[in-house]
Amino acid sequence: MAHKIMITGSQGYIGKRLVESLSTQHKLVGIDIVDLPQTGCHYYQLDVRDTRLAEIMLEHNITHVVHLASILQPSKDAVRDFDIDVNGTRNVLEACVKANVQHITVTSSGAAYGYHADNPSWLTEQHPLRGNVEFAYSHHKRLIEELLKNYRYTHPQLKQLVLRPGTVLGKTTNNQITDLFNKPRIIAIKGSDSPFVFIWDEDVLAIILQGVTENREGSFNLAGDGAMGIKEIAKALNKPVIELPAWLLKLSLRVAKLFGMTQYGPEQLNFLRYRPVLCNQALKQQFAYQPQKSSKEVFAFYLTNNIKRHPYD
Repeated sequence: MAHKIMITGSQGYIGKRLVESLSTQHKLVGIDIVDLPQTGCHYYQLDVRDTRLAEIMLEHNITHVVHLASILQPSKDAVRDFDIDVNGTRNVLEACVKANVQHITVTSSGAAYGYHADNPSWLTEQHPLRGNVEFAYSHHKRLIEELLKNYRYTHPQLKQLVLRPGTVLGKTTNNQITDLFNKPRIIAIKGSDSPFVFIWDEDVLAIILQGVTENREGSFNLAGDGAMGIKEIAKALNKPVIELPAWLLKLSLRVAKLFGMTQYGPEQLNFLRYRPVLCNQALKQQFAYQPQKSSKEVFAFYLTNNIKRHPYD
C-alpha cells in the first residue's frame, strides 16, 4: 500500500537514500534547510521549527513522517542546537497531530542511554535513558525520547517507531567518532576497554524502510552483532595506543581544547570512558531484522573504503 511520506533532513546521506528507495512506490515530501533542488520528492527548503509544517502535511495528506533532522556536530551556539533538536522535534510532533499523521519514525541514538560507570555490560531497550547533561548530543536525545514518551500517552493515534543506532559507519562516514580513528595514535583510558558497537549505514537504511512500509512500532537498538574494544580497534588501524589515567586525560583535554587542538573537552571524558554497548536482541527477535554485518565486519568495511586516510606501515 502506497504511503504519503514526509522526510525531515531529506538532503542528508540517509535522507537522500530513503528518497531514492521510496520514491518509486510512495508519494514523498522532503524537508531540509539546504538550498538545493531534490528529485524524487516534493521538496521544501524549511527548518523543522517552522510553523508551516502542519499546513504542508495537510496539503499533501501526509500519512507517515520520518524525522531524521538533527544536530550531529554541536556548534558554538548551544541554545540554537537545543532549539533545533528538542523544540524542532516538538514542532514536528505537533504538526503530525494537527495533520492526523498515522505514523512517525524517529532516529534517536544509543547516546540517549548516557555514558555512565554503572551502565550494564549490554544495554537493552528496558534500561533507563540517562543521557548526560554535559554532552549535548546525548542530553538532547534523552529529552527527545521523553517528549516522544509523553506523546505516546497523550496522542496514541500517532504510532511511533524509535530507532537508537550505535556508531553508524559506511563508505563515506565522517563524524566525531571517525575523527578519533583518524588520529595518528589512539587514546585509551587506563582501566576502561571503551567498547564500540557499530551498525552499517546500509542496515540503518533497510531498517527504516522496513519500519515505514510495515508500520512497525516500538523502540529498538540498532547495532551489529558483538563489539570492539579500543585496543582491538587500534590494532585493526595499525596504530599505537596511548593509555592514560582518567585524571591525566581530563587535564589534557582541558588544555587541548583551550588551545583549539581538539573538539573534545574535559566534560566529555565519560564519552570516551563509558561507551553504551547496545544489545540487538529485540531488533533481531521482535523487529525481525538481522544486521547484515557484525560490528567487526562494519569496521572492516569502513577501513577498506577509507584506507587512504590511515597511514598503514
